[in-house]
Amino acid sequence: MAKKVLITGMSGLIGGLLKDHLTELGGYELTALNRSSVAGVRTVQADIGYLEAIKPAFEGQDTVVHLAAYLGSQDWEGQHAGNVLGTYNVFEAARLAGVKRIVFASSGNAIRGFENVEPYTAIAEGRYDDVPADYPMITHEQVWPEALYGATKVWGEALGRHYSDDYGISIICVRIGRVSRENRPTTWRDNAIYLSHRDISQMLQKCIDAPDSVVYDIVFAVSDNRWGYRDLSHAKEVIGFEPEDSAETDPFTG
Repeated sequence: MAKKVLITGMSGLIGGLLKDHLTELGGYELTALNRSSVAGVRTVQADIGYLEAIKPAFEGQDTVVHLAAYLGSQDWEGQHAGNVLGTYNVFEAARLAGVKRIVFASSGNAIRGFENVEPYTAIAEGRYDDVPADYPMITHEQVWPEALYGATKVWGEALGRHYSDDYGISIICVRIGRVSRENRPTTWRDNAIYLSHRDISQMLQKCIDAPDSVVYDIVFAVSDNRWGYRDLSHAKEVIGFEPEDSAETDPFTG
């Protein structure tokens, strides 16, 4: 029987990549929760800022992949509507409908604040001669949000912990790296946090299909980058994520 998967924000870059990936694999019945219609997929057109409007999309779903987000870094009204209230509404609608798993698109911005200190500043700026041979990797257990956007993603991770503990929903929070339409690094910083189209699609699919024993977790998603500072060992162990691509294939060089 096909696994029923609801994807919020399917019209976005990552949502479209995931739709195509799951369609090609087969075995998934996809529904989009989107403000605009998505061609070729059953779409419930509604704004995640309104709980009653989005409830019908969740009925009968096995898994929700919550990708819809407001990206303006310091706009509180937009952040509150899209990433605070909107995320709550998605989690609550999933709970009311009996959804078993939510894959939450968190962000590397939940720890981007570490780029304010060395050697992570040097890595982000491409000053590789100033980077020591060994430096501590940032783990999924650490938090240092950048801007309101990063703070709202930490909120979403904490909300997921609550919904997992109190309601028994499996919540997997994915701290997503830099996914670009160009599918290659376009800044010095991208050399560290690049995430290819193939690797983000693989990661989200593995989260959807992760064993029931994954009750709550946070994982990083970046490609196998030479200058990566986000520890992928936990994602490999828990989700089975093995990045296939690397920023080194076509690095940004200025």
